[in-house]
Amino acid sequence: MNNDPIKKVVIVGGGTAGWVTAAVLSKTMGHALDIELVESDEIGIVGVGEATIPQIRLLLGVLGLDENDFMRHINGTIKLGIQFNDWGRIGDSYMHAFGDVGRSLGMLPFYPYWLKNRAAGGSSDLWDYSLNYQAAIANRYAHLQRLGDTGMAGLVHAYHFDANLVAGYLRQYAEKLGVKRTEGMIVDANLRSPDGFIESLNMASGEQIQGDLFIDCSGFRGLLIEDALHTGYEDWTHWLPCNRAIAVPCESVEPLQPYTQSSAHKVGWQWRIPLQNRIGNGYVYSSDYISDDEALSVLMNNLDGEALAEPRFLKFTPGRRKKFWNKNCVALGLASGFMEPLESTAIHLVQSSIDRLIRMFPDKGFSQVNIDEYNRQSNFEFERIRDFIILHYKANERTDSQFWIDRREMSVPETLTRKIDLFRESGQIHRDAEELFTEVAWLQVLIGQHVIPNRHHPMADQLTAEQAEQFLGHLSQVIGKAVGELPLHRDFINKNCAA
Repeated sequence: MNNDPIKKVVIVGGGTAGWVTAAVLSKTMGHALDIELVESDEIGIVGVGEATIPQIRLLLGVLGLDENDFMRHINGTIKLGIQFNDWGRIGDSYMHAFGDVGRSLGMLPFYPYWLKNRAAGGSSDLWDYSLNYQAAIANRYAHLQRLGDTGMAGLVHAYHFDANLVAGYLRQYAEKLGVKRTEGMIVDANLRSPDGFIESLNMASGEQIQGDLFIDCSGFRGLLIEDALHTGYEDWTHWLPCNRAIAVPCESVEPLQPYTQSSAHKVGWQWRIPLQNRIGNGYVYSSDYISDDEALSVLMNNLDGEALAEPRFLKFTPGRRKKFWNKNCVALGLASGFMEPLESTAIHLVQSSIDRLIRMFPDKGFSQVNIDEYNRQSNFEFERIRDFIILHYKANERTDSQFWIDRREMSVPETLTRKIDLFRESGQIHRDAEELFTEVAWLQVLIGQHVIPNRHHPMADQLTAEQAEQFLGHLSQVIGKAVGELPLHRDFINKNCAA
């Protein structure tokens, strides 16, 4: 029985993390909570994470938002996957496409049959059997739930958007539900004696803001989780050495592509995110291998159109807080940790953390058992996403720069080594518990970067070579026909959600 409930929640920092948190809490628990968000217009928003993964649609569902209205207000476009260029070898291009690849047959997933066909001399590409990929490279999209009566799922999508506009959109939503916004600079926090819990915030104006539960969305600084509570940080630079980014928007070009692009350079990689009104670009790199001036030159020489703003430089340390929840403070967004936006996981991590917090919502007693379980689950999620990102670097065959040679030769977490070895030896992919990325996601990156299994599952040999060829050919034909009937992505946007 909850005898001493939390009454006041204080969110420190706006931006996407802060306003997503405010919107979800006010929608799901606003009747029981007084929610106040504190932010300062003097502090800029990082706002480079303009690409998402399909779980973003769960957020819209929880908030009851109309997708077209949402996209209209945020210059949104459709995202069907991420195209990786020059990652495995120079000249390579593959996609981590959302949705299924092929369809299962009997007890086996699709890919053992493809591996069987490949071993027999078949020349088809794995992505011939991905509806999302084929629609993406054709620059086509429409809502498609199922692929006729084939038993195959339809298109699975996420969004590209302007992160600053998303924060503003969700701010309006949250304020309508009663969230109070306080403008101002926070000087420091007052800790309660003798347990060291946060009691209140001291504002530059002289005001004090009291709270029971504090949510730190203050960005890299970690104003509460680190400056006040000295929680500590686990540095992952030895696995993920990129520690700088430059972001700049440029003019749009046609066609309007429904996918993100990640193009590897001699050091690090460049993102390309097409919005309705512009293209978001950025270069993620390591200052140990290239200077800021050289990095800026690489980025500016690889834009599709004229730059629309001055480039913004960001510094970061890959890793995570040693505790995501410490005493009566929960860190979300960049305050909780940072992984480069290679797989567009930043906003998802905010979503999943809020979901976890709501499921484990405390009372004023702040049970340590509850806090420890929250941290255990958060650590697991962060570390499995970390492994997936490291895979892109580890599984490369490039020899054109020391950066890529060092990435290939580095030791990686045992959890990742086990996954790579298992797939290379037997073609099996094991998904641990509730880790974010599916077997199909791991499959695409492994195959895309030339990690080819030594064998396929023997159950696939129940099909003769001719039957396997017919099975694959039928799937390819069905997908090709469906894609040919889709409208262009630009036409879909113009008809449904033009800004």
